[in-house]
Amino acid sequence: MAKPLSDREIVLGLLMDITEHDVYSHIALGNVLSKYQYLDKQERAFITRVTEGTLEHLIELDYILNQFSKVEVKKMKPVIRNILRSAVYQLKYMDSVPDSAVCNEAVKLAVKKGFAPLKGFVNGVLRSAARGIDAVEYPSGPVEALSIRYSMPEWILKKWLEEYDRETVEMMLADFQKEKPLTIRCNTSRCQPAELEARLEKEGVQAVGHPYLSYACRITGYDYLGDLESFREGLFAVQDVSSMLVGEIADPKPGDYIIDVCAAPGGKSIHLADRLAGTGHVEARDLTEYKTALIRENIDRMGMENISAVQMDASVQDASSVSKADIVIADLPCSGLGVLGKKTDLKYRVTEKQLEELVRLQRSILDVVCSYVKPGGVLIYSTCTINRTENQENVKWFLADHPDFAPEQMKESLCAELQSAVGEDGCLQLLPGVHDSDGFFIARLRKKGSA
Repeated sequence: MAKPLSDREIVLGLLMDITEHDVYSHIALGNVLSKYQYLDKQERAFITRVTEGTLEHLIELDYILNQFSKVEVKKMKPVIRNILRSAVYQLKYMDSVPDSAVCNEAVKLAVKKGFAPLKGFVNGVLRSAARGIDAVEYPSGPVEALSIRYSMPEWILKKWLEEYDRETVEMMLADFQKEKPLTIRCNTSRCQPAELEARLEKEGVQAVGHPYLSYACRITGYDYLGDLESFREGLFAVQDVSSMLVGEIADPKPGDYIIDVCAAPGGKSIHLADRLAGTGHVEARDLTEYKTALIRENIDRMGMENISAVQMDASVQDASSVSKADIVIADLPCSGLGVLGKKTDLKYRVTEKQLEELVRLQRSILDVVCSYVKPGGVLIYSTCTINRTENQENVKWFLADHPDFAPEQMKESLCAELQSAVGEDGCLQLLPGVHDSDGFFIARLRKKGSA
């Protein structure tokens, strides 16, 4: 029986959803791989690679196409534009696919989608690209060259080049484009790291410990996480090591009451509940029922009892929470520019205006949730971005506005490799490519007084 959709047709549908209808790439891809259960491992890998690769290199692919097409990419019909983008990605980055197959399949797809009159155009552009792609000359300007080579919007690059040296920026850009293993956290309430690694090996998954934390490891060789019994049994959670460091730096004590104000999907909250070893309580809050349902789903899978999911708006003060928490976790909405290796389409979505709006939102939430910290308690502020405006400058503003808080040393919570990532202000700034993690920021702020 013929498959309902070809692999390339599925890729086209994904690219249309993501580039034309603003669906987030990780959500669109996850939904499709879950929906089309008839796909085998090789097909799923092809769809994932072409979709993610096309998005990762979008600016570069459009630049290349403009060298071989008389019609500018931005003026093409969206279906044709995305057929050509994914085809040029295969021509440039996938040697395993013959050029002739790339061209022929793209033409067939254009015809199938109702664009038979444009099949000659598609064929001509791709045949020309196949012959000349290696000879394409790239811009020489310092910002434009990086923008095309790494498909990063120029305004983001200019911002980073003001905050970091060029070598560091290039290390980050290169790291975003690398394929990496998945990082997971062992659920130590159910098994120990060595037991988890042995279990994964039995399931055909390669697991290697992470150098930063004993209970973190990286896995390869799996197809679909939901197929792994160890995952369904809650033996591990998908979580980057940078996110796990929030739990290390928060350093909860037995019996602590913890409020996580923007918790979905619950990784940090569940990690903190695990560290409490059945004592105390973690209140994992988020804005919508959809998000709190995600948290509950993960709580149930991981078998945690000292944690609850609560629907609540972090920007609106809850009078019953004032001075209630030993620890407040404020991992707030941010630009996400530290995790572009996983959510590559974010770089095309965020704007300078949105960045300003995010900073205002972050400050308004911090203003509210700091009141939930008991005297002598701790506020952890974290983001998955690398911009000073959302990170160090927010902490500087907060401390000036809230003199009852003071930054607290965190080096004792970190392994030797990360000691130098703590700045003079006492905050931790992890950078992709520089550190073996996502881009991430953490500040530990102690409220003056005693409980």
